[in-house]
Amino acid sequence: MADEPLVLGIETSCDETGVGIVRGHTLLADAVASSVDDHARYGGVVPEIASRAHLEAMVPTIERALTQAGVAARDLDAVAVTAGPGLAGALLVGVSAAKAYAYALGKPLYGVNHLASHICVDQLEHGPLPEPTMALLVSGGHSSLLLAPDITTDVRPLGATIDDAAGEAFDKVARVLGLGFPGGPVIDRLAREGDPRAVRFPRGLTGPRDAPFDFSFSGLKTAVARWVENRRAAGEEVPVADVAASFQEAVTDVLTRKAIRACRSEGVDHLMIGGGVAANSRLRAMAEERCADAGITLRVPRPGLCTDNGAMVAALGAEMVARGRTPSALDLPADSSLPVTEPHVPAAHDHHHPHHGHGH
Repeated sequence: MADEPLVLGIETSCDETGVGIVRGHTLLADAVASSVDDHARYGGVVPEIASRAHLEAMVPTIERALTQAGVAARDLDAVAVTAGPGLAGALLVGVSAAKAYAYALGKPLYGVNHLASHICVDQLEHGPLPEPTMALLVSGGHSSLLLAPDITTDVRPLGATIDDAAGEAFDKVARVLGLGFPGGPVIDRLAREGDPRAVRFPRGLTGPRDAPFDFSFSGLKTAVARWVENRRAAGEEVPVADVAASFQEAVTDVLTRKAIRACRSEGVDHLMIGGGVAANSRLRAMAEERCADAGITLRVPRPGLCTDNGAMVAALGAEMVARGRTPSALDLPADSSLPVTEPHVPAAHDHHHPHHGHGH
């Protein structure tokens, strides 16, 4: 279809410089430059290092995406960028670049929400999102259950993490076990050799009086650390694979249980899982099993589209264009705490945040 919008998306909310190009629901290019190796020796993401890396990677990554897609910048219909949430300095690099390209090319600019983008990316793989979509988003910074009647205007939070996000818990447990950073992939790999029933770790917020859709992984992380410390204090070997598998099982059990409960309570027969932790093989397998039992259709993008990338931003940008949403103003702010209820930031002057300022 020739009239499908051709959109460039820029993602710099954390440590990946992602640039994607999408035509409608078709992915043409997905270029990523990661600074994860620069952060590994610090055991976490250092904002100043991330911002500098984005600055250096931005133009080459955009050039690479345009070449990969076989399009010229002047062919684009719009430029989309993650306006928040994320690390303030990192976001700023992407937002500044997007403004420069949009202004130079005379194209509309769309500042979009990082979380809504993680949901929208599934259109590139499985076609248009059902309305409403129920989404479980799990990443280093977020664990949320979201109901999206319209991904461009209406995203409703049903539940969120009240302490550590799931991805954060993976990183911290990996550190306790001496496995390096980031923790997700290495725990996933080790857990395959371990017994998920070896240790019964706590399932946070799953009691009858607990918030049904909120998540808490702080107690689990502490329980793992304490269990490992006790073994070491007693001079015993720590069965790393078993601990990894048992921890992963606890996280996955809670995430899938709550997601299915949310689908049932809202009468939704589809579940979309996204965000970096959605690349976890056990989460994918358990979600498939439990959704099948519950008669719920599961949609999970391939692992490369779950982690932060530019394609997801381009996908949401293309949807904004297709639905005729108002572009953002060129004085678009980078907003590190942009609420999930705002899938995009429209023209700035009629736009106030009653709940927070931009001064952080």
